[in-house]
Amino acid sequence: MGAFGDGGAVVTDDLGIADRIRMLRNYGSKEKYVNERTGVNSRLDELQASVLRVGLRHLEESNLERQRIASRYLSEISNPFVELPRTRTEADHVYHIFAVQSTDRDGLKAHLAECGIQTQVHYPIPPHKAPCYSNERFARGVFLPKTEESAGSELSLPIYYGMPENDVDRIIEAVNAFKRS
Repeated sequence: MGAFGDGGAVVTDDLGIADRIRMLRNYGSKEKYVNERTGVNSRLDELQASVLRVGLRHLEESNLERQRIASRYLSEISNPFVELPRTRTEADHVYHIFAVQSTDRDGLKAHLAECGIQTQVHYPIPPHKAPCYSNERFARGVFLPKTEESAGSELSLPIYYGMPENDVDRIIEAVNAFKRS
């Protein structure tokens, strides 16, 4: 859930996850100066917290709307050059983003831009190839072909709370009309 600027929140009913996140946002420590994990200074200021507090009231409604839009995408997009996301049947997904895959991602992105549809590449660099990990022992010599392939083919379609139905229709139509370059 996002606020203004870089503010955000994680919502969970798992106490273990909640404790871990609290540690990670506070330099990796439960107790001041006792860093049990690698973490960051990511505490929320009062303004961001107030924005999130209002947004929290609409979280369930927002999640349900994105799930409904995603359901339309999943059932109505049919294009051999576009691979839709898969979700495990036992899992729920709130579709913060709707990431598709295409071996012609740049062509798909250009086609959608010509149709007036803004898209985004969310994960252009595989995590293990990020510069911050170049000197980390765990990342040296790591070859993750599926991760690297995904980074080169991922494209996120618009999906958000309050998205007009005619925009959803237009996106589905444009994706279905895409022909590989």
